[in-house]
Amino acid sequence: MDNTQAAEDQKMSLTDHLLELRKRLTRSLIALAAGFGVCYYFKDLIFDVMTRPLTQVLSKDSHLVYIGLTEAFFTYMKIAFFASLIITSPYILYQVWKFLSPGLLPKEKQYVVPFVISSSLLFIGGVLFGYFIVLPTAFKFFVSFNNEYLQAMLSFKDYLSLFVTFLLGFGLSFELPIFIFFLTKLGIVNAAKLSRQRRYAILVIFLVAAVLTPSPDALSQILMAIPLMILYEISIFVSKFAETKKEESQNDEG
Repeated sequence: MDNTQAAEDQKMSLTDHLLELRKRLTRSLIALAAGFGVCYYFKDLIFDVMTRPLTQVLSKDSHLVYIGLTEAFFTYMKIAFFASLIITSPYILYQVWKFLSPGLLPKEKQYVVPFVISSSLLFIGGVLFGYFIVLPTAFKFFVSFNNEYLQAMLSFKDYLSLFVTFLLGFGLSFELPIFIFFLTKLGIVNAAKLSRQRRYAILVIFLVAAVLTPSPDALSQILMAIPLMILYEISIFVSKFAETKKEESQNDEG
């Protein structure tokens, strides 16, 4: 009897979780759909913002083209979707939090708000850095190959893919301090090791800057490398902080 009652309670608990998951997913999808509709209405404005790093280095008579009959329509759909995802992401993250928070311990909950805020700010910082600094420099270099024999015919679809890939890459690269924090919590790295490897890290950073900044201009590569070096130094500080928190947690348990 008791076993049956326990199984029934567990089943009800699982049902409640599934109902809660459905509610949170439904709200997130409704928000995403509403955002999609708004973003599609303003698709030309969003397109203008997205293409500005390219158009400011192109000649006035240059323009993007589309080759397939449906390419422009589906590319605009992608633009609206990506923009909607960005705009509604705070609300979607809130729904994720409302679903997960009942199962988290108070000690685990204290990391959630700082994690969400810091990771969001770092990601946005990386995207803005890529948009305002790296993309115009890279496009200026690529377009410099235009001459009387070669003229670029730039595809709308290919540009969107390049734009999203570039900015996503920079946004994720700026998450380095968050990544280091969790590696430190897992005991894989520590602040002392990161400090000892600083010279090698700087070398790797400049190599990455040389690859991500196609322009041979040394100033552009330095502008690219400086934020990454700052992020590495911040990562060392974050690692020290994570070590301190880990020691405090172990002392409390002891």
